[in-house]
Amino acid sequence: MEQLKLCTSDYKFMCIVWECEPIQSGELVKKCLEVLGWKKSTTYTMIKKLSEKGYLQNENSVVKSLIPKQDVQAFESEYVVNNTFGGSLPAFIASFMNNKKITEHEAEEIKRLIDSKLEG
Repeated sequence: MEQLKLCTSDYKFMCIVWECEPIQSGELVKKCLEVLGWKKSTTYTMIKKLSEKGYLQNENSVVKSLIPKQDVQAFESEYVVNNTFGGSLPAFIASFMNNKKITEHEAEEIKRLIDSKLEG
């Protein structure tokens, strides 16, 4: 599962791919220049690097992801909870919520999510 750990620049790049896929590599170059300020060579280096790692497929100059965004987000979330909060989801939530206010709608949505995951 360690393969789903992305550094910040890799994640930002993958977010562009997830948002636009499938995308022509030339269009991806333009998008990365616009969003990330990257040169053409940087984008092509990233395509090659992430293709070699098995995150992307670049076939006939069409780039698409091989891993879902949700899988990466789930891995990252679990990694933070386990490594920063000793695996304690309540400790993570308490820290995250420190001095934050949420709307009634957000509270209801969170409760629905929790209720759907209850053991039993």
